[in-house]
Amino acid sequence: MKTLGSALDAHIAGEVTSLATCWSLKRRDGTEMFFTDFDRDLEVEGDIYLAASGYSRSAIASTSRFSVDNLDLIGHLSHAAITEEDLLAGRYDFAEMRIFMVNWQDPGMGKIPLRRGWIGEVTMRDGAFAAELRGLAQGLLYEIGALYSPLCPADLGDSACGVDIEALTTSDTVATVTSRAEFTLTGYDGADGILTGGLLRFLSGENAGFAHEIQGWEQATKTLTLFLAAPFAVAPGDEVSVVPGCDKRFATCREKFANHVNFRGHPHIPGTDALIGGAHG
Repeated sequence: MKTLGSALDAHIAGEVTSLATCWSLKRRDGTEMFFTDFDRDLEVEGDIYLAASGYSRSAIASTSRFSVDNLDLIGHLSHAAITEEDLLAGRYDFAEMRIFMVNWQDPGMGKIPLRRGWIGEVTMRDGAFAAELRGLAQGLLYEIGALYSPLCPADLGDSACGVDIEALTTSDTVATVTSRAEFTLTGYDGADGILTGGLLRFLSGENAGFAHEIQGWEQATKTLTLFLAAPFAVAPGDEVSVVPGCDKRFATCREKFANHVNFRGHPHIPGTDALIGGAHG
C-alpha cells in the first residue's frame, strides 16, 4: 500500500491536479541520473530532474500474481545524458530505477511511488532507446539450488575454487589491432589455447575497466581474440591483464591448475544413458 502525505492526498482528491512523472537511475558504478516528462526541470528533494532528456513510458500494470510486471521506457539518446556508446558498453545494465509522480507546482508535497526495478533488455533505433524495467518479482523467476554436473560450477579463482588468481594474472600491452575483437599482445608468450575461456581486462585506454572473455589465443602470432568485441576502439599501447581459462573439467583442474582437491563437479556420477539403459544380452 502506498501512503501519501495529507497535502498530496488532498491535491489528488481535487478536481484538477498538476502531476508530473519523474524517474531516477543509479548505475552499478554509482553514477546517478534524474529525468522527468515535465516541460521544464524539476527540483525534488535536492536533485534536479532534467526535462531536456525526457522520456515516455508504457502503461504501468500491477497484478496479484507472481508474473513479472514490467514496463518499457522510451527516450532520446543525448550526448549530455544517455549516450549510445554508454548503452553499448553495458554501463546501464542492471541499473536501479525508481519511478514516481510529484506535484510540479509544489514538489515538496512528497512523492507518489509508481515502480522500482532494474533495467533489463535495452534496444536502440533511430536515435532513441527503449529500456525494459524489470520489477521486484523478477527475482522470483530465478532458480536457486545446486545441480549435479560433471563440470565444476565454480569460477576460476573464486572462494569455492581456491586458485590464486592473482598469481595467474599477467599484465601486457596491445601491440597491433585488427579489430575491437582481435589484436596482438606485446610480450605474453603462453602456449596455444592457454587463454581460451579466460578473461582479459583493459587497464587503460577507452575501454579501461571493462573485462571480456577470451575466445582464442595463438602463441606464434601473439594474436588474441575476444568472444564479444570491446565497446570502444582498441589502440596500440592500451594496457591489459589476462588470466588463463578453465573449461571446468576434472582433468584440466588436475593437470593445468593442480587444484583437483577443490574440484566441485561430479565426474563419476553415471549419466542419463547409464540410468535409463537396460542390460543387453
